[in-house]
Amino acid sequence: MRLSFLALTISSLLVAGCNDAPKQAEPVSPTTTAAAVIPKAQSAAQLYQQATQILFQARALNASALGLSEEVVGKAFNTELENYSAEAEAQLRQQLNAVISQLAALPVPADAVEAENQAVMLNIMQYYAGSNELPHGYIDSWMGHSAFVVNQINGPTIDMAGALQNSHPVSNEQDAKNYLSRLEKFGTALKAVEQGFTSDAEAGWIAPKILLEKALAILDGYAGGEATEHVLYKDFAKKLDTLKDLSAEAKQQYLTSAAVLVEQQVQAGYQQLAAAVRAQLPKARTESGIWAQPGGDKFYAYSVKQLGDTDLTPEQIHQIGLDEVARISKEMDSILQAQGYKEGSVGARMTALNNEKRFLYEDSDAGRQQVLDDLNKYIAEINLRMPEQFATKPPYPVEVRRIPVEIQDSAAGGQYSSPAMDGSKPGIYWINLRDIKANAKFDLKTLTYHEANPGHHWQVALNLAQEHLPLLRRVAPYNSYVEGWALYSELVAKEMGMYKDDPFGDLGRLKAELFRSVRLVVDTGLHAKKWTREQAISYMAETTGTTESDVVSEIERYMAWPGQALGYKLGMLKIVELRSYAKEQLGDKFDIKAFHDLVLLGGAVPMSVLDSKVKNWVAAQKV
Repeated sequence: MRLSFLALTISSLLVAGCNDAPKQAEPVSPTTTAAAVIPKAQSAAQLYQQATQILFQARALNASALGLSEEVVGKAFNTELENYSAEAEAQLRQQLNAVISQLAALPVPADAVEAENQAVMLNIMQYYAGSNELPHGYIDSWMGHSAFVVNQINGPTIDMAGALQNSHPVSNEQDAKNYLSRLEKFGTALKAVEQGFTSDAEAGWIAPKILLEKALAILDGYAGGEATEHVLYKDFAKKLDTLKDLSAEAKQQYLTSAAVLVEQQVQAGYQQLAAAVRAQLPKARTESGIWAQPGGDKFYAYSVKQLGDTDLTPEQIHQIGLDEVARISKEMDSILQAQGYKEGSVGARMTALNNEKRFLYEDSDAGRQQVLDDLNKYIAEINLRMPEQFATKPPYPVEVRRIPVEIQDSAAGGQYSSPAMDGSKPGIYWINLRDIKANAKFDLKTLTYHEANPGHHWQVALNLAQEHLPLLRRVAPYNSYVEGWALYSELVAKEMGMYKDDPFGDLGRLKAELFRSVRLVVDTGLHAKKWTREQAISYMAETTGTTESDVVSEIERYMAWPGQALGYKLGMLKIVELRSYAKEQLGDKFDIKAFHDLVLLGGAVPMSVLDSKVKNWVAAQKV
């Protein structure tokens, strides 16, 4: 039965000192996302602080995920959710642009370190301010200006619930009250998402129909069922259970309140948003690329520059992808031939390999646990070898976790989330276990090196630890740098000997690199060459031999995230190019540990900045 009758008992929570009984929250004013007036600042440091506060007051859950203090954010935020209405998003961007104007007017510092800080911080602010020409979409705390506020893979409809689960600890009673406060605001937050979505749709900017249909499956999942079976209720109950100083009676009162809030705010909010999305489905596009949106060509050009971090044209990028596909396929063919796999295309042989029982985990709970155990083993093995190539170790641990079942159908095969800056949460390497055949044993070493060490975790955790950098630089999400580093890390693992006597593991590595090269082809294909979804799926599946479930979710991911898939290969190629340059210039004086420190300890930066840093470092080493 439904839980509306529990509202009658909600006032008992007042005994525990919480807020009033749940009610429909007042509409959130856009000014609650950041200070309404941007005061004139006298220094670059003050402008850095202003930009930080503007961004994190607008992205309270992201502030919680990073473990930021109220002092850093500039206000109390642990009871807040985001406001993604069109008006609030416009105000966020206007306020950031006001700070950008002030910072751009300052003279370039004479000190080289401060000059780099100022240049990178100006670039980060522009990243979060988005395109001045395109009002549609929303500002994502990781990907900057993103196309669709409702989609099947990320955005507030998925990220808000995920952040409560993964980034809102309940270590004491006040944390529990804050969790309930956020539940109470969920309906209003989702209403703001609806306003942003509807505003874009009325202007003709609406995601492809297949993406909205899959987004609706997620919205319906969060909207339905008994409140006490909802993922947020169960998460709160699990966290509440760890509070040893709270009486059983008090815990039950909190749980009673949570059940009502989940039903009246969370589930009702998702139901209302789902209805709004269904109402717009007839307008949704059948075309797969961003080119079909009003101003879509401009948006893609902007995304190529921001997320690919390149001045190359889509046509040039497409050709680089084709060339890399040919090169890597030749290397894979050599290994396959040596192992006795001689018939058919590389993709066909990889498909056959992926069906061999010896490479598959058991399709059971025990088999899925074995996947998690093996990933932890691979991390432990490479951690022992990291000092061979890396001088500086990050202070934060990494954990392996399964992607939640609620979102696994549209999620990537693996992904990573950052530790909290205060150490309250580790870095998390997420693995998707929806389809056990999508996790062939020969693939998982490489995925681990990409997501954990020496890939995302090593880089992101070291970045967070650089306390001398402005906060926004410590959390900078530059796509080409971050993803390029993770793909470069797969090559480093090969060079470290992690695939010695493991030809199938090395084949998995090449398959992963091939996959990233194919991304250059299909992303530009979808968004510049007007490929269909089916054309892109067919090309990726035939070329890589990847399981169909993974290929479909990947292609739909690129449809939702124009340009993001470009960063991996383009960033890796740039890092390899700079390493080759340094080796050639320095000869015996080249130190791989020093090179890796140079790349990592300055934090994520635009690739043009990294290019200058490496060339300046090489020149200094020659003296």
